[in-house]
Amino acid sequence: MEIGKKIKRLRILCNLTQAELADRCELTKGYISQLENDLTSPSIATLVDILSALGTDLKKFFDDEVQSKIVFSESDFIEKTSEESTLNWLVPNAQKNNMEPVLMDLNPLSSTPQDMPHEGEEFGYVLSGEIEIVLGQNKHACKKGESFYYVADRIHYIKNNKQRPAKFIWISSPPNF
Repeated sequence: MEIGKKIKRLRILCNLTQAELADRCELTKGYISQLENDLTSPSIATLVDILSALGTDLKKFFDDEVQSKIVFSESDFIEKTSEESTLNWLVPNAQKNNMEPVLMDLNPLSSTPQDMPHEGEEFGYVLSGEIEIVLGQNKHACKKGESFYYVADRIHYIKNNKQRPAKFIWISSPPNF
């Protein structure tokens, strides 16, 4: 871990010069320079003082090191197959996120299970075929190249009334699949 580079990044974000940061921490500008160039390592007490002057603490400073995965490939997807459909979670463990995207293959003359009303919203984009979104007593046709969006405050599910499969991206926020 390059502590110095990270301190420098924080210092610049705070619009402080090395001299200003040094003054706030009762250190020398030369020490801050050596620290930012990873030529020296601070004691824990000194690091706490520097981070305090930069508006953060040890926990936040080191927690930031763990980077979340950004790109997912097909080998990362989690698949669940049933008689009616194949569901692929496009982002593993997405239930910890604000939204949960899935790729749904809905077989001909099939439907997803009814979903009870819940907080949140759902969005989808039809990649192939045609589906019917059922929201309470209302039904909405949606075909290839079209998208859907609704608040999930009524019983809802998706049907494929056609003789060919349908494929669509379906995103729930917060996660619900």
